[in-house]
Amino acid sequence: MDKARLSQKDKLFKPERIDPYHAAMPTKGPAFCGDCGASYQAGRWSWQAAEAGAERITCPACRRKTDNAAAGTLSLSGPFVLAHHQEIVNLINHVEQAEKEGHPLERLIRIVPHDRGLTVTTTGIHLANRIGHALDSAFQGRSVYRYNDQRSQVDVDWSRNA
Repeated sequence: MDKARLSQKDKLFKPERIDPYHAAMPTKGPAFCGDCGASYQAGRWSWQAAEAGAERITCPACRRKTDNAAAGTLSLSGPFVLAHHQEIVNLINHVEQAEKEGHPLERLIRIVPHDRGLTVTTTGIHLANRIGHALDSAFQGRSVYRYNDQRSQVDVDWSRNA
């Protein structure tokens, strides 16, 4: 197969994700986040101890939290959300704990209550997606997922009336 066809095939199956918080990595070598303790080795973030001589930086998730720049935004609304606020918050926190164990860059930024429900912001699209699916599974609501063109941001609207 020639190079042009391989390139075209790769584009069909692996759309390029352009996330400015990941693209602007200040180092190519081993590093660790001075804020959360995550380490960067061989192109991957983990909770393993950093290599000796690793550079101290701020990871993309901590930068997103500081900038309040969400990659995922969930808008939860409806009478059910108001009536079951604490159960929903507990589920969201549980999903975050499970996700960030294996993926340090997937974290909650904040959960903000409002008169119609909750707004939840996350540092990654995968956590927002998992929270949406967990809400569907646990509470049988209605979800709508909208990704930007680069698939670096997602908005999830979840609702349940009763």
